[in-house]
Amino acid sequence: MNISGFVKIVSEQYVWGPPMLVLLVGTGLFLTIRLRFLSLRKLPHALRLVFTRGDWKDQGDITPFQALTTALSATVGTGNIAGVATAIAAGGPGAVFWMWVTALVGMATKYSEAVLAVKYREQDEKGEMSGGPMYYLEKGLGWKWLGVSFAIFGAVAAFGIGNTVQSNSVADAVYDSWKIPPLVTGMFLAVLTALVILGGIKSIARVTSFLVPLMAAFYIIGGMAILILNAAKIPGALATIVSDAFTGTAAVGGFAGAGVRMAIIKGVSRGVFSNEAGLGSAPIAHAAAKTSYPARQALIAMTGTFLDTIVICTVTALAIITTGVWHNGGTGAPLTAMAFDQGLPGRGGFIVALGLIFFAFSTILGWAYYGEKCIEYLLGAKVIRYYRYLWVLAVLLGANLKLELVWSVADVMNGLMALPNLIGLLGLSGVVVAETNRFWKGMF
Repeated sequence: MNISGFVKIVSEQYVWGPPMLVLLVGTGLFLTIRLRFLSLRKLPHALRLVFTRGDWKDQGDITPFQALTTALSATVGTGNIAGVATAIAAGGPGAVFWMWVTALVGMATKYSEAVLAVKYREQDEKGEMSGGPMYYLEKGLGWKWLGVSFAIFGAVAAFGIGNTVQSNSVADAVYDSWKIPPLVTGMFLAVLTALVILGGIKSIARVTSFLVPLMAAFYIIGGMAILILNAAKIPGALATIVSDAFTGTAAVGGFAGAGVRMAIIKGVSRGVFSNEAGLGSAPIAHAAAKTSYPARQALIAMTGTFLDTIVICTVTALAIITTGVWHNGGTGAPLTAMAFDQGLPGRGGFIVALGLIFFAFSTILGWAYYGEKCIEYLLGAKVIRYYRYLWVLAVLLGANLKLELVWSVADVMNGLMALPNLIGLLGLSGVVVAETNRFWKGMF
């Protein structure tokens, strides 16, 4: 067995095994109950807040909406296209139900992360806000060593899941669709990345606040067109998703069949991969928002999980199931492309390819900020300029390398990020409740 295979086994069986998935979902369920189902009760109010201007005089670097789109830029990505297809291919349609469950409890997780990120944020040497798990682990729990651990794992994971594997995905998609060499794609992508990230969070936020809504709307409209054409099959697809979640899926066509256990494991793991609730990445972006109330930004933050998994992932899943391609033996992005091609002949594959390219590019931008803040926490602001140069170089290299080992290492680092973050969320859940009560008392 080579080192790539060994790391993959460690990732799938130990780091991302059932205990981690239980901890992630269990933490979300605990927070959901402790907050008295606020994430579900206040979702309409939270969605309205997304489109309000907020107070420009509040302390922070970017608007609340820009903070959300920066966070979404890192989560709306390959998980919505390839991750959903992988879950269905391995766990059957029932996996989608468990993705929904993960998202619904994950909204409370994302809410709590953002509350703590804003509450414990601080101003750095450049006058910008810095926050996230490393700060609330140090200042809230008083465990700086755990904050340092998170920052190390986050900095390493950023160059994997947030950089090289994304540029590699773009290079593959561009080559498959238009036969453009990966070197050319990598150079072009590196230049675009440099133009954005060298300007810091305000530059990233301006780009993502335009790019994320545009690319999400483009992909959703394409998916909805397929669903409208297959409207008669939607009730049956939904019934299959719910029933297979508890009974498993029998073998059919090229699909080998899957039990309930596989549906749960694949649904939960792909759901977490899609929305990142519990990993501790998104609160780094929300800590930069202009806001006086941590809970206000947290309400906006939790809508990201809803939009990412309940909306976008559901569109992908229903497209795959209603077109009937899920039992053909395919998996990953090619399976989603097959569904879109079947639903919109001649145009569907282009929508998926273009969506994958823009989703991956936006992920590079969002994770550039996450990695930067982790590095800044560890080494100070003086190294940020060199970090950004290294980030751009990694984009170029990633487009031209085989990355099986990088994928596996990145998965391990993501899991190791989640552990200290979940400890912080559980240990500081009382602070989350107190800040929530303070916000609502101030509202009325």
